[in-house]
Amino acid sequence: MAFPLLSLIVFLPAAGAAFLMFLRSDDAVRWTALAVTVLDLALCIAMLAGFDTTTHAMQFTETRPWVPALGITYALGVDGISALFVFLTALLGSICVLASWVAIDRKVKEFMVSLLAMQALMLGVFCALDLFLFYVFWEAMLIPMYVIIGVWGGDGRVYAAFKFFLYTLAGSLLFLIGVIVLYFQGGETFDIRALTEQDYPFRVQSWLFLAFLIAFAVKVPMVPVHTWLPDAHVQAPTAGSIILAGVLLKMGAYGFLRFSLPMLPEASVYFSLPMLALSALAIVYGGLLALAQDDLKKLVAYSSISHMGFVTLGIFALNLRGLEGGILQMFNHGVTTGALFLFVGLIYERTHTRSIADYGGLMKAAPVYTTFLALFTLSSMALPGTNSFVGELLVLSGGFAANLAVGAAAVVGALLGAAYLLGMYGKVALGPARAGARYKIRDVNARELAAIVPLAVFVLWVGLYPRPFLDIIDASAKHLLSQVHARGGSR
Repeated sequence: MAFPLLSLIVFLPAAGAAFLMFLRSDDAVRWTALAVTVLDLALCIAMLAGFDTTTHAMQFTETRPWVPALGITYALGVDGISALFVFLTALLGSICVLASWVAIDRKVKEFMVSLLAMQALMLGVFCALDLFLFYVFWEAMLIPMYVIIGVWGGDGRVYAAFKFFLYTLAGSLLFLIGVIVLYFQGGETFDIRALTEQDYPFRVQSWLFLAFLIAFAVKVPMVPVHTWLPDAHVQAPTAGSIILAGVLLKMGAYGFLRFSLPMLPEASVYFSLPMLALSALAIVYGGLLALAQDDLKKLVAYSSISHMGFVTLGIFALNLRGLEGGILQMFNHGVTTGALFLFVGLIYERTHTRSIADYGGLMKAAPVYTTFLALFTLSSMALPGTNSFVGELLVLSGGFAANLAVGAAAVVGALLGAAYLLGMYGKVALGPARAGARYKIRDVNARELAAIVPLAVFVLWVGLYPRPFLDIIDASAKHLLSQVHARGGSR
């Protein structure tokens, strides 16, 4: 029997969460949580080191009977579409522990247990090859996120947590209906690989696509089902915002890649133009909303809506450049926007305000902080030499090839991004100080640097040498497109 690497990756955080329950010291809880997440990250690095980039087939697969009477199996595996996100989840998990070291000073054990449980469930989503197992992970991860926002969030945390839960649960109910239809239409199996090989009537595909669209669009989130996101981000603690932006938003786009395109190719082609239009709307609308914000956290939250619009645009361009760019941009967004939320959290811990008008002159007070902030701001703008430039360039190339008007709208969104990001950085770091006390703000310490530096490394690595990342994606992206065009027709 092969070594169960993926099971270990998925369930190590869950085992760590269970172990934390027996600890009494907050310091012991913090160090144990960090050790578990770092070990999980090491296992993910080993997984990527052994990943075969020449094949689209699922790798490190594990299959065991679970409920044979219903065709349910315990099946795990990764391919070029999911491997990077397994790694990203583990990376951000360790960063979240570091970011919460001082910020979470009450119910520390319960917070770390929730965080580790959340990590285990998110890893399960990216690794599951059984649709029932996928749905279990998909639904269960709402609970720890709800708890993290509702218990450790800001003054409006209860409202934000309920809104987040209700929006995502409503989408999930439609997804459940789709799962049941697929089970009976696909030969009474939950095997994702087997369901992908089936040919479904166009009418069935169309209704399933619309059901999946609502479920996945809420998670992305796409306009107009995006309104839960700013509230959740603003009220969530720093670690919650990092996980929300870095991983949770990727779940919706991953659903399109894993289910909508390969299982419903005809419907995906048929609805591709409306999806491109919705993506362009999100890019421009999210940029305009971000431009109007004075709250630093809201600005980053609305920028996420715009940037995730680039992801869905790349996916539904239905060409190789767009698809590879969309997948890479999912990874890039997790790194860059996760880092920006980390920086918002760090400065909020020092000043207890998120109003951009309250800042100014931070370059003198915290030169290391503002230097790294500049790097991540430029990355979010997709400046050449940073990770987002590579992904955004591929997406724009694919978008223009698919539809000229959509590509032009995406360019407008990119220009808006430069406007609100440069405006934000100028006011926060370079503008005149609003009060002399601002100069007493301490710079980042060694623990905070340990959380910042890995993200900065990936900004530059992907930006200057993206080939290893594109190699991981390439074979699976080509196979997915061949499935869509062979069974759904070309655009």
